Amino acid sequence: MKKSLDRRRFLRGVGGSMLALPWLASVSRAAASKPVAQRMAFFYVPIGVVRRGFFPGEQNGKIPVGNMGNVMKSLDKQDPNFRQGPLEELTPTMKPLEDLKGKINLITGMDRTFQQGTDVHAQCASCYLSSAKPYTIEGTAWPLDRTLDHLVADKIGTTTPFRTLEFSCNSHRDNKESIYFDNISWYGTGHLAPSIRDPRKMYRRLFSTQDTDQLRDVTDLVLEDANSLKKQLGYADRHKFAEYFDSIRAIELQMDRLETMKSELSKVDLEEPPEAYLPRGEYIRLMGDLMVAALQTGLTNVATFMVGPERWDTPFMFESLFDKPRSHHQMSHNQTKMIDDLLKVDEFHMQQFAYLASKMDRIVEEDGTTLLDNTLFTYGSGLGDGSTHQYNDLPVVVAGGGSKVRTGQHINMPEGTPLANLWLTQAQMMGLAINEFADSSGTVDTIRA
Repeated sequence: MKKSLDRRRFLRGVGGSMLALPWLASVSRAAASKPVAQRMAFFYVPIGVVRRGFFPGEQNGKIPVGNMGNVMKSLDKQDPNFRQGPLEELTPTMKPLEDLKGKINLITGMDRTFQQGTDVHAQCASCYLSSAKPYTIEGTAWPLDRTLDHLVADKIGTTTPFRTLEFSCNSHRDNKESIYFDNISWYGTGHLAPSIRDPRKMYRRLFSTQDTDQLRDVTDLVLEDANSLKKQLGYADRHKFAEYFDSIRAIELQMDRLETMKSELSKVDLEEPPEAYLPRGEYIRLMGDLMVAALQTGLTNVATFMVGPERWDTPFMFESLFDKPRSHHQMSHNQTKMIDDLLKVDEFHMQQFAYLASKMDRIVEEDGTTLLDNTLFTYGSGLGDGSTHQYNDLPVVVAGGGSKVRTGQHINMPEGTPLANLWLTQAQMMGLAINEFADSSGTVDTIRA
């Protein structure tokens, strides 16, 4: 008789809701001595937000008139005396987080830099987790360096089958914009970590063994050819060969980890997503369920999640909000007429973030804490407002963090505080001692416990 039960066998149903049992002693024996994994996830919202609906104290702020995309800054000055402290009454856009108020922090006053010469929407998405200073990255028009998720994965993603996972909820079939508008995760300058848009493809990547077996066959052939080639190389080429060989070995190691876990994941009863069209909210939640499953089961410790692409003017059908498809981007540049509809979109996006954060908070881990307690889950956008294209005073909510984080706070940073400070703080909380964020001038110490 098996003395310890594999907890993963109890997971049920991504298509509906995932059942997370309370922590059971009989399940915990095998893993009791293992420390609970720390995770990091980013929930990216395109086009910014309507400021008067999101930010405390701005309910009577100026409404942008017409297309003000070249303003690039707030229409109002941030009040340096605005009170910060415990989160009390949430703003209309943040209302979906009411039940999680004690496990979140609202952070205001964070700025991003902008490098002239590239599109504002593309730059705010692709450079969101990079935080490189303008004009410091040679050979590119983008201030885009290795992004935070990969820096963190270098530390906490070395034993998981997937170092990182990249999710996109861009259901458009037209490639209207370049990759810079639909990806926030980059291995380095010019090296994209491509996001997956199709729930079926993501499901098969996570839980199907067929693709892994095919990749194993290809990798075995590459390694065989590489060993044969090594004998023919001169001394000067062997260093380059070693780098190439190491990268192939890294793929092989990832597959070994995945194959080991596949036997355990075969007990997970997760239905493959349907091929049929899904309403917008169901589609986002389905992709989110897959992300939560990957974090919970140890397939990855680091994930990025784009709720939509930047600037795509092709309309979305927000089924629960409007009777006709709407372009989020076009609406953002007509706030005098569309502000009420934009506020609905902002609340809709926050509802999806709240759904995922609440789900993570219901999943109990080995030590009695929750998945959310062991995850830094950050909501944010690369724009503070979609009409003005402002890069200052971005919307940021950090959920989770457990005992490492002092939560339930509104942290109002001094105007001009670099967003890189927050990323540096989060990286340090994940155990990194790094100085890659050249834009940093300090750390947001107030989110620490």
